[in-house]
Amino acid sequence: MKLSRKLLILGTVAAAGTAAAVLPMATSNAAAACAPAWSSSAVYVKDNSASQNGHNYTAKWWTQNEAPATHSGQWDVWADGGVCGGTTPPTTTPPTNPPTTTPPTNPPTTPPSTGTKMVSAPYVYPGWGNPPAPSALAGTGVKAFTIAFVLAGNGCNPAWDGESGLTGGVHASYIAQARAAGIDIVPSVGGWSGNKLGPNCSTPEALAGAYQKIIDAFQLKSIDIDIENSDEFENTVVQDRVLNALKIVKQKNPSVKTILTFGTSPTGPNYYGTRLVQQAKALNANIDIFTQMPFDFSGGADMYGSTVGATEGLKNLLKTTFGYTDAQAYSHVGISGMNGLSDQQELTSVETWTRIRDYAKSKNLSRFTFWAVNRDRGCAGGGVVSNCSGIAQADWAFTRISAGF
Repeated sequence: MKLSRKLLILGTVAAAGTAAAVLPMATSNAAAACAPAWSSSAVYVKDNSASQNGHNYTAKWWTQNEAPATHSGQWDVWADGGVCGGTTPPTTTPPTNPPTTTPPTNPPTTPPSTGTKMVSAPYVYPGWGNPPAPSALAGTGVKAFTIAFVLAGNGCNPAWDGESGLTGGVHASYIAQARAAGIDIVPSVGGWSGNKLGPNCSTPEALAGAYQKIIDAFQLKSIDIDIENSDEFENTVVQDRVLNALKIVKQKNPSVKTILTFGTSPTGPNYYGTRLVQQAKALNANIDIFTQMPFDFSGGADMYGSTVGATEGLKNLLKTTFGYTDAQAYSHVGISGMNGLSDQQELTSVETWTRIRDYAKSKNLSRFTFWAVNRDRGCAGGGVVSNCSGIAQADWAFTRISAGF
């Protein structure tokens, strides 16, 4: 988030390809029968079957171009069903499009099944901007926080603010308090400035290992990669490294939601945002949620209209890139707004945020959050500061509204 980084410094110092084919699969119901042959161009989802080199395999999650014979280890996408021979017996009710080793010309694309709605998780930055105690917010109805920010400590090692490791310190203490209050957490990795993991981890494997340390440390259900600025978002090498690392993370942790958070224009992703989405498809990264930050884009007075415009633009990009329906595309979209005044003095009032929340609910978006709970206090005329919103409002008003998502 831009404001976080600006205030921290001041206060403390490619085009989309054709939608991939989904190969309709028949589940083998005889031990000796082989499922239809695996196809590198087909998309398989959980419980789809395929055969290769005389073995049957079953997909554990969404996959494409990952050969079963070489991707059936303990943490891989395919489960080896053993030796097979012959052909798959006919089913009682044949599928509309019978299995074939050559995918149909224009079949539908099945999206990853995990792009489902999350509870709202507003950002909290422990140790900055007078963060409220989690127990003080339990009455707002909030069920999760996004905790900022994990950076690079020594080399490719994840550390809160790049300084305090993952255990101990104000971040770990805040997480423990949140969970004691019944509030889950989503660590956010990156942000606007600081020494980030993306550029410091030299390979996707090393970066995935750093992300895995965070997942393991806090037994995560979701992880947010906040990809910003010229060192990550506008660096195509690092963009691809992040995407390939998240692909590895998803393969090893299929139940963990992977979130990419990035800036936008009032009409949708800019060049780098478009590239990020299209590369996610090209690299088969299997990202669950693409979240845009619709502020600090000279959005003008109509922050509701600009936020909706940005969201619809992202939805349309996901449709054309992945072959989704409107509903499928919306289910992979998130909004990460900014309460009160933004760095560019864009005003999002309590009433406007309520309208944005209602729009997000009506479209069944996956993620709804804002920067930041630290600022969710009134201070009319207070400007853009770390511990209040710069507008007249009731304390925790934006948190209460978000909890209704």
